Parts: sequence; structure tokens; C-alpha cells
Amino acid sequence: MATERIATPTPAAAGRPPTDAAGTAASARYGVEGLTALLTHRPISLHAASVLRIGYGLCYLAFLLRELPHREQIWGPDSPWTPALARELFRQTGWFSILTLSDSRVYFTICYVLALVVCALFVLGWRTRATSVLFALVVVSFHGRAIFMTDGGDNLILLMALYLTATACGRRWSLDARRAALRAAGKAGPGRWALWRASSDLWSQFGLARESLVTALHNCGMFVIAAQVCLLYGSAGLYKVQGASWQSGTALHYVVNLDLFRPWPALSALADHYPLVLAAVGYLTVLIQVAFPFVLFSRFKYVVLAMLLGMHLGIAVFMGLPLFSAAMIVADAAFLPDRFYLAAARWCGRAVTRVRGGAPESPAPPAPLLPSQPGDSTSAHRPGRPTGGARSR
Repeated sequence: MATERIATPTPAAAGRPPTDAAGTAASARYGVEGLTALLTHRPISLHAASVLRIGYGLCYLAFLLRELPHREQIWGPDSPWTPALARELFRQTGWFSILTLSDSRVYFTICYVLALVVCALFVLGWRTRATSVLFALVVVSFHGRAIFMTDGGDNLILLMALYLTATACGRRWSLDARRAALRAAGKAGPGRWALWRASSDLWSQFGLARESLVTALHNCGMFVIAAQVCLLYGSAGLYKVQGASWQSGTALHYVVNLDLFRPWPALSALADHYPLVLAAVGYLTVLIQVAFPFVLFSRFKYVVLAMLLGMHLGIAVFMGLPLFSAAMIVADAAFLPDRFYLAAARWCGRAVTRVRGGAPESPAPPAPLLPSQPGDSTSAHRPGRPTGGARSR
């Protein structure tokens, strides 16, 4: 058998820097490995994803409940946009709606009740993998059935419902998280095929691959949601910059005098008495919308998010667009870190304890709501607590 010759670098060769091609290849390899680790190492913004799930689920549930008395005229057989016209439009656009599968009034009522149930289950986080898909189907169906009655808020909820199907939005603050915590504590009993899974190396490898895939899908979904919101604010700001009324500072004067968007005429008239304030608010609106994508990686983003919250509350009050404002406020919540939501949850817990008159309990470290995942902050070892063996990839 021939022996292999191992080339030993000379001192001169060892001291030389790598060639440009080798350095570029190494940088590309490290870049790909870093991107892969970022996508598959641990799921990001799990609490923010849960806030998106709860927020958009509540928005659509409230929307369907508000329109319950008028459901027949908006989406049902009594709508001026008849099911036949909707099906004709779907043949041209390729859209789909389960509401047009039948013209029966009973069928429509069943679909409406099921839609309410799906929205409620989505908010509670019950079997979120399945209910997220059903929720997206509900939003797509109702959106397409009355396409000419939708606005920007409906469009945003539609996009977010589709994006949330790829995220792990049920891992925090949900019935799924509670069930996982009980199972991890041993109170729910072993699952089906638990012994076989524990003793099967093949199943362990499959579980690791599945976790990596789910984590990558979740992270990509959250990145797409963030990019969508940045694109929305950036394009809206740049579009306003081109308008003469926004450049002159008179845009909000015309807005508060539109009869279509004056739910409180006296309030709109009062605001119109302060043209300098309206001009300043208009310029500030354009500024924060254009600047939003550029401040995400600085602490100034919290100031911008607070300003955007005030802007959307003003739109809800002065223009009578509560659904649009709620959809935008929930979308902005995706940019708050998980530590913010954990701190807010602790503060709310202490406030509830004080209201009830009890002494605040010392905070105990929360139990992991999921099977531990490499690099996940919820599975990090805490000092003073016994830990098991760390699972390695």
C-alpha cells in the first residue's frame, strides 16, 4: 500500500497571508456558517411572535364580532357583491374564499361561527401550528369575499396572518406552552410512543433536524415580518415627501376636514384651530416614517416606536380607523425585545398582587415552556439549580 505524503509548509509559506482567493473563500465559508447559526441556533423573539398572535387574533375576532349584525350584507348572500360576482373575480385573479363554495345562508352562518371559534383558539394558542393555518384561511376568505371594502389595516392583517404560519408563535403565553410545561414537569404523563422515542437514535436525529427546521422557519418568518413593516413605513414616508401638501405642512388640515374621516367633528374642528401644531405633526410624521428603518439597531428606536404609538392612536381617534391603528400598533410590537415583555409581565404581576392586597412574592425562575434547545435563553442553566446533561448537536 502506498503511503500518503503530507505536505509540511515551509516557514516562509507559513508566515505568508493567504491568497486573495483563499481569503475570499474562507470569508464566504465563515459568512455562510454564521448565517446558518443565526437561523438555526435558537428561535428569536418568541414573546414578540406571541404578541403578534394574540394581537392579530384579537383584532380579527373583534372585527367579526363588531360586524356580526351586518354579516349578511358584507359577506353573505345579501351582499351587493354577490357570490357569483366574487367567483367571477376569483377566476380572473386566482384568489380563493371558502365563503363562495355555496350560496346557502346556513352554510354562511356555519362558516361565520367557525371563523369566530378559530380566532378565539388562535388567541389562546391551542394547537397553534394548525390554528395558525386555519386563521390565515379565515382572513384570506373574508378578505377576498369583500375585496372592495378593505383598507390598509385589512391588507396588513392578511399579510401578517400568512407570515405567522411560519413562526413558532405558540411557544409563549399559550395553551401549547402550558401543556409543554406540564409535560416537562411530569404532570401530563408520558406521550404516545415516548419509550420508543427515548430509545431510538433515529428518532433523536429526526428530532434535532426538525428543531433546526422549525427554528429556521420561525427566524425567517420574523425577519420577513420586520422587513414588511420597514418597507411599509419607508414607502409611506417617501410617498408623503413627494406630495405638495405634505411639503407645505397643510396635509393634516385637509385630513381633519374630510367628512369621511370625521367621527368627532367637534374634535376635528378644535384641532384645525391650531395650524402650526398640525404642520409640526405632519412634518414629524414624515420624519419618523422615513427614519424608522434606519434606527432599528440603535436605542433611538424606542423613542420612534413611542412616537408611532401616539401617531396611530391619533389616527384611531381623529380619523375613526381603529382596526388600521390596532394592526399597525401590533406590527410595531415585533421590534421590542423579549426582555421588555418579560419585564412588563413581571410588572403586571406585581401590580395585580398589590391590587389584590397581598404581599408581592419573590420572583421564582420560570420553568422552561419548551424542550430545551441549544442556545435558547429559556433553557440556559441557572446558578444554584441542578442541571442535566446538555444536549449537543
